[in-house]
Amino acid sequence: MTMADGQHAEKLGYLGLGLMGLPMSRRLLNAGYDVTVWNRSAGKAASLVEAGAKLASSPRDVATAASIIFMCVTDARAVEEVVFGSEGLAAAPGVGKLVVDFSSIHPDAARTIATRLRTANGMGWIDAPVSGGTKGAEGGTLAVMAGGDAADIERVRPYVLAMARRFTHMGPTGAGQTTKLCNQIIAGCAMAVLAEATRLAENAGIDAGRLPEALAGGFADSIPLQLFVPRMVQGIHSPPLGHIATILKDLDTVVEVARDTSSPVPMTSLAAQLFRMAKSLRGGDADALEIYKLSASQTG
Repeated sequence: MTMADGQHAEKLGYLGLGLMGLPMSRRLLNAGYDVTVWNRSAGKAASLVEAGAKLASSPRDVATAASIIFMCVTDARAVEEVVFGSEGLAAAPGVGKLVVDFSSIHPDAARTIATRLRTANGMGWIDAPVSGGTKGAEGGTLAVMAGGDAADIERVRPYVLAMARRFTHMGPTGAGQTTKLCNQIIAGCAMAVLAEATRLAENAGIDAGRLPEALAGGFADSIPLQLFVPRMVQGIHSPPLGHIATILKDLDTVVEVARDTSSPVPMTSLAAQLFRMAKSLRGGDADALEIYKLSASQTG
């Protein structure tokens, strides 16, 4: 495949075919790229293989087949396993190859993993967490915030923009993860606040489902308002926009980084506790918007 600038397209890999990885991989295939995929449970790759993807048996095999390897897994422990496990990325020749990690992990973890991988086999690293949820992944409207070397960022830009609308270089390794934490402060607190507003509307006898229409264009308008409130009111939680455990992990990381940087985060701390309650009541795999159910009356 030849790209618009006349350069020959690189071979791509994608590790982790979950809520985000599956639709993101599909967009790369639809754009005509050569994509090799891997997932811990291979069954999730079936639809991608039908669409033209090659299925690898390990992360190492993906790194052998591809020169740019995208990854989206659950947490830092999963990243560590995929990179440094017995059949991990570090076991493949890595000079000239790049990993673009869409996972959301602690900025310090991103810096440590990047340094260890470069030492192990010369492979480069870009931390590139995303915002926009499953809807953004399916529609290619994600916002991606990246940390890493400027030349590496430009090398992967055309491929990332097959999956995202925005790709912003925020600084050196770890900067993308720090930016994602800022995003999660806003998104997590917005979920908690919108749940309050929606519950007040319902309890006070007005149609909460009309809040997005009524507030459109005003200072309270936002993508979360328009997307979250109807799902809360109508009880639409499948497929989830995101898991409670995921947002809680990110908010807990915010609190940790805030402590290390002497940054007051009272709103985020409260939101984290609300999601912790939601996790204990609804389960970590429940849709994050089920935070709305915390304020339901005993009879409602």
